[in-house]
Amino acid sequence: MAEPVDQVPTWRLLLVGARRALEAAGLPSADVDARRLVEQASGHDNGAELALALDDPAPLRGTAYLERMVERRSQGEPLQYVVGRWGFRSLDLMVDRRVLIPRPETEQVAGVAVEELRRLGAVPSPGTAGAGARRTTAVDLGTGSGAIALSLAVEVVTAHVWGSDVSPQALAVARANLAGLGRPGARVRLVEGDWFAALPPDLAGAIDLVVSNPPYVASSDPLPPEVEAWEPGEALVAGPTGLEHVERIVGEAPAWLAPAGVLVLELAPHQAERAAAGARAAGFAEVEVRPDLAGRARVLVARLCDLRRR
Repeated sequence: MAEPVDQVPTWRLLLVGARRALEAAGLPSADVDARRLVEQASGHDNGAELALALDDPAPLRGTAYLERMVERRSQGEPLQYVVGRWGFRSLDLMVDRRVLIPRPETEQVAGVAVEELRRLGAVPSPGTAGAGARRTTAVDLGTGSGAIALSLAVEVVTAHVWGSDVSPQALAVARANLAGLGRPGARVRLVEGDWFAALPPDLAGAIDLVVSNPPYVASSDPLPPEVEAWEPGEALVAGPTGLEHVERIVGEAPAWLAPAGVLVLELAPHQAERAAAGARAAGFAEVEVRPDLAGRARVLVARLCDLRRR
């Protein structure tokens, strides 16, 4: 009598197994994470596609890939690093341990920067250029994965964008994301260096917008275990006060901005009052702090010109 042939597992069966393994590892998001890992392993990268393919047999390569990802996630590695990509506004970004994980708060910062460029006369999307449209220059300091810089280039077609980072490892990730951007990538330059020092001197006084998500955690502040263990500390921790980089960017920005230029800066809610005061002392005429989606002070917007007097 012939031996029974092992049944090839379906994606549905593997999804159940992945969820159980993640639950056994104590992950509260086991169900969501398991589905995301199966989407990645199967190549059906949205819920509707996966639902139609759940009863398809899983190939050996996909099964092995899923097993490796489940093991990594079970060890506490963030889901974003395990799958190696994550959404940010309209982008699908490559991410790994060389860069911070893109977060909703930073998506909002990018959105504010897009709004400010449009206010300055930039064109938001292809096919809408008119007589009043003008080229704008934007700089994303500490670009990391390139999330903000690339979003500006995609969403504002008259924007020419510089992205800088002091970390060559982070810039390697940003360059990989830039390579997949298509035509908007022709308007992006990535440079290595420490904040404004990375930029060519002839940009001084000619930048329309500076945007940044700098390190703003104080060295004594606790971080969630998953963040502390996996994400790059130099992109998170600023120093004893947490304001070291925020204050430096605010103080140096006026010399680099055009007369109507604007600074958009992500910060911690408890830093808002001090950062706003610093911006006024640096010479910004109009300063506001906008809340994030949870209602916490999050985005410093500082303009050299007071719009109320224009």
